[in-house]
Amino acid sequence: MATLFSKQNIFLILLIIMVLMAKIIPFHESYNQYFNLSAFIDWGIAGIFLLYGLKLNLKEVVKDITNWKLHLLIQSATFLIFPFLVFIFYPFIKDSEYFNIWLSIFFLASLPSTVSSSVVMVSIAKGNVTSAIFNASVSGIIGIVMTPLLMSFFMTSETSAGANGEILQQLLIKVLLPIILGIIFNPLLKKFVTKYSNIINEFDRLIILLIVYESFSTAFVQHVFSSVPSFVFLVLTFSVIFLFFAVYNITQFLAEKMKFKSQDVITATFCGSKKSLVHGSLFVLVLGIADDQKVLFLLPVMIYHSFQLFYVSWLANRIAKRQTVNVN
Repeated sequence: MATLFSKQNIFLILLIIMVLMAKIIPFHESYNQYFNLSAFIDWGIAGIFLLYGLKLNLKEVVKDITNWKLHLLIQSATFLIFPFLVFIFYPFIKDSEYFNIWLSIFFLASLPSTVSSSVVMVSIAKGNVTSAIFNASVSGIIGIVMTPLLMSFFMTSETSAGANGEILQQLLIKVLLPIILGIIFNPLLKKFVTKYSNIINEFDRLIILLIVYESFSTAFVQHVFSSVPSFVFLVLTFSVIFLFFAVYNITQFLAEKMKFKSQDVITATFCGSKKSLVHGSLFVLVLGIADDQKVLFLLPVMIYHSFQLFYVSWLANRIAKRQTVNVN
């Protein structure tokens, strides 16, 4: 487990390095004649979701479907409680200059749960791992519909019907079609994907790093940050940390009220409070978000990802030690 966390820490460091590289050596559009970074990322996105379909364990999904109350709570936390907590502030912010900041936080709230870290953290804390795998997998599939749907309520006024059609086309080609193909070829290629899972995980991270580099390059070239006050970063950081604790405690309260076993309470709180950097990075590119706004939408996701990784890993180890003491 120590090795896993060191890898995650290295990935966070690499994210920071990508931002610094974008500042020092930004990728200009003219560089595409030598290497088409945007096209490579587009194919990479499709590849990630193809591999996601190939990795999906359909037998585990079917086997755990009977634990429906737990699944309902986790998915409700992910796609209902999260967005609702942000939506509460919409009436106060909708006509202000800070609407895009609010929308970037709502984008975070609309994302599906992360897969790998949810399962790992639940495992460390001795929770219900099978249900964690089920919900992490299902969350990504639900997110294909729910994330664009939730965002469409606040983005339709800024996009034309033609643009909306293009966004739908991008979602079908880059997200849905690769997942369907992955599920179809799952029986044939499952062993191959399992064998090389470590390399595949590195490919996921590579595409995320490139998306961050490209987005921040555009921001630095177009001087986006010069127009963003420093307090915006403080607001984003405070907002996403507050959001985490609010959802975590609400989910824990509901799980205990529903009289879940301690294992299921752990799974509900850990899976229900997670958000996926992978999906966040990909949806920034396929939802028709303007180039000069992409960084603003990526920032809350990156801040949340870093916080959830460090805090929940500490929390998982703390819960595991507490359970060991209770058993002894």
